[in-house]
Amino acid sequence: MNAIEARLAELGVTLPDAPAPAANYVPFVITGNLVHVSGQISQGPDGMIKGRLGADMDVAAGAEAAKRCAISLLAQLRKACDGDLTRLVRVVKLVGFVNSTADFTDQPKVINGASDFMVAALGDAGRHARSAVSAASLPFGVAVEIEGIFEIR
Repeated sequence: MNAIEARLAELGVTLPDAPAPAANYVPFVITGNLVHVSGQISQGPDGMIKGRLGADMDVAAGAEAAKRCAISLLAQLRKACDGDLTRLVRVVKLVGFVNSTADFTDQPKVINGASDFMVAALGDAGRHARSAVSAASLPFGVAVEIEGIFEIR
């Protein structure tokens, strides 16, 4: 077990198999030493995490949905690295989309669920640039979608 897998285990997280794309796109693209991972929607072991922040979901539930997106991002990264997460150098950037009402303004607090998880799981390699924006709706009615860019060896 490598250091990343050990830290994930300490956090009680088991990476799922990388989710398959839901439309006509690839789950990740490797160019040079960067892996661009397509947007991962909020889903857990019981299915999609749906909701709208500011209407029927609070910030804590939204942050948990964002964490689930981050777990899926790492699952895609593991697949891109042929199962070897030790190839990860750092998380470069996350772009988070929050399904929210027009007056909801805590998108950064929601996406912190992903950012905090990346730092907890990866240490300094998990620190990243980020955007957190609102969306009037997201695919399948999910609460959060996050895409990521990762540097690998």
